[in-house]
Amino acid sequence: MKFNIIGRKITVNDKNSEYITKKIGRLDKFFKTEADARVVIGTIKDKEYIEATISSEGVMFRAEVTDIDVFTATDKVVDVIERQIRKNKTKLAKKVKREAFKDEQLLSGDQYTEGEDTSKFNIVKKKRFNVKPMNAEEAVLQMNLLGHNFFVFKNQDTDEMNVVYRRKDGDYAIIESTD
Repeated sequence: MKFNIIGRKITVNDKNSEYITKKIGRLDKFFKTEADARVVIGTIKDKEYIEATISSEGVMFRAEVTDIDVFTATDKVVDVIERQIRKNKTKLAKKVKREAFKDEQLLSGDQYTEGEDTSKFNIVKKKRFNVKPMNAEEAVLQMNLLGHNFFVFKNQDTDEMNVVYRRKDGDYAIIESTD
């Protein structure tokens, strides 16, 4: 596993680095190829936090924990990510047995309409990421693993960029582009 350990308002010493590498490195057994781990440690008021993101083959697992010290937080973040990995494996196995979407949910009929004037919106963050071709079910799993309400992906069936999102009623829908 490749590690990138970053300190925010805290110095990353050898003791912290070794402990994080040892604990998070144990998750390497779950991945077929070499995974990349980005770990950010820092302090907020009188507590310390750790934010870990592990990516392998286009699938990302992320957890963030705040605790008394970095060591306790590291243990908890490893538990959270391991739970996510096991949950993902279970869901992928279930996906083979049953269909995750129904055509009615995918074709919900929602149309985009012009909204408010966007000149008053302030964009404060910009993210870039590699897009892996996947099907809609995999995109929903990835979205849920990240804890987001939407997920942008390249549809492996149509070779187009799509967005899957969670609707207010708890179901899922896909936004597809049309020419």
